[in-house]
Amino acid sequence: MTDKKRALVVGGTRGIGRGIAEGLVAAGWEVVAAGRNPHSTLQKAGLATTKIDVSDQRSVDEAVAQLDRLDALVNSAGIIARGGAEFEIETFQRVIEVNLTGTMRLCVACKPLLAASGGSIVNIASMLSFFGGPLVPAYTASKGGVAQLTKALAAAWGAEGIRVNAVAPGWIATEMTQALQADEARSAAIRARTPQGRWGTPEDLAGAVAFLCSDAAAFVNGVILPVDGGYLTV
Repeated sequence: MTDKKRALVVGGTRGIGRGIAEGLVAAGWEVVAAGRNPHSTLQKAGLATTKIDVSDQRSVDEAVAQLDRLDALVNSAGIIARGGAEFEIETFQRVIEVNLTGTMRLCVACKPLLAASGGSIVNIASMLSFFGGPLVPAYTASKGGVAQLTKALAAAWGAEGIRVNAVAPGWIATEMTQALQADEARSAAIRARTPQGRWGTPEDLAGAVAFLCSDAAAFVNGVILPVDGGYLTV
């Protein structure tokens, strides 16, 4: 039996989710990193992996059923379709299903465990929760929805002792943004607008998430916290 608090980081085996999962372990949490392909190079004391498909209710239920307690849920699973593909209705629906409905699916499934522990939820929003992405309408809509869902659940579940917040990453160097990083003109424009003058890293998000999950944020509820190097201020 461990005295450490336990977090489930969905989408935690790669990219932003992996950085958050490893950061929570470093902050003293016991972490379960869940992903569609959990057999990754994640090997750390205090970090386990499990398989989950956020678009499949049975998969979600099976993953959550493995947990006997839970102090924090981090919803980091997400997809994006580039090249204008999100204007196709099937692709649009798939992105919404994973990014928005998948987030809700996990929140509802984990609610009993979080209510029992007085736990918290941290969703992953986006800069596109605040402004439009002309080539990615589904991603933009889903992340706008994640921000509003966060506020709705914070209002709905606060009386039950569950806090619900979100972080909104700026431009983070991950596999998902590799094409933008490789395009020097576009990458330079991103760095130029970001007051800190660089791309973020997944590790940059870990501290903000750890704070929102911690007792230090006991009276923080319904917040969408940008972690963007100041991108939104310009």
